[in-house]
Amino acid sequence: MKIVRTKNELQKAIQLLKNERKAAKVGFVPTMGALHEGHASLVKKAKQLSDIVVVSVFVNPTQFNNQEDLKRYPRTFERDVHLLENEATDLLFYPDVDAVYSDGIPEIKVDLNGLDQVMEGQFRPGHFEGVIMVVSRLFDLVQPDIAFFGRKDFQQLAIIQQMTNKLNLQIEICPVEIFRSDKGLALSSRNALLSSDEKEEALIIVETLKFGARLALTEKDGQKVKQGMLDYFSKGDLKLEYLSIVDSNTLQDVSIIDTNTTACIAAFSGKVRLIDNYQLV
Repeated sequence: MKIVRTKNELQKAIQLLKNERKAAKVGFVPTMGALHEGHASLVKKAKQLSDIVVVSVFVNPTQFNNQEDLKRYPRTFERDVHLLENEATDLLFYPDVDAVYSDGIPEIKVDLNGLDQVMEGQFRPGHFEGVIMVVSRLFDLVQPDIAFFGRKDFQQLAIIQQMTNKLNLQIEICPVEIFRSDKGLALSSRNALLSSDEKEEALIIVETLKFGARLALTEKDGQKVKQGMLDYFSKGDLKLEYLSIVDSNTLQDVSIIDTNTTACIAAFSGKVRLIDNYQLV
């Protein structure tokens, strides 16, 4: 695996691989590092569907509305390199802020049809503006044919798909299923900040989501299912930020649950913020 730090190094390395592999399809996995098996599943999917796999590790400051959260975000570069080498990644793009935002931080306005106004958008002001800035910039640097994003960040995935469409980018967005621990906890880089006991306590998140799915087998009233899930969640020790039952496309709250309905949760274990989601039917 080759590690590159600058735009010129990146683009020369990609072109060299394209020449070697005869106009190969470029797959791209953008990450903020602290990699785990969930990221490895993205790389595995990229290996299946593309000829050249580029992974970026960049902790993007523009998507953190809380500076303490930015400082606390885990950074494990040597371990990240080891994981990516084990997955036979072709290129690791490991830029600094100047390499990504060489002309300053761009203002990119995209009509997101309200996708950014709910859930994460209500509690993390400016977050999705930062996501759009960095993803559009990384897309411009890497010029991928296909990009891979995990379904754990359900709202982010919807927004990136919308951004790609609105900006007429010729990039296929490939969603990848949530990778979970043996007990069901959605893998996240933030899990590294949890103790063993806190990881056990965090299982209330996925247990609540599965409880909602069981309720939805017979109860289609969205408000009743939500209340049942809230009651179930309250048995645990985590602090709930939001629990939403939404249309999987518009992300708006639903009154009737159908096959296009997703439940989304954000909660705190101490100072660590965790998110998860589950299709209810």
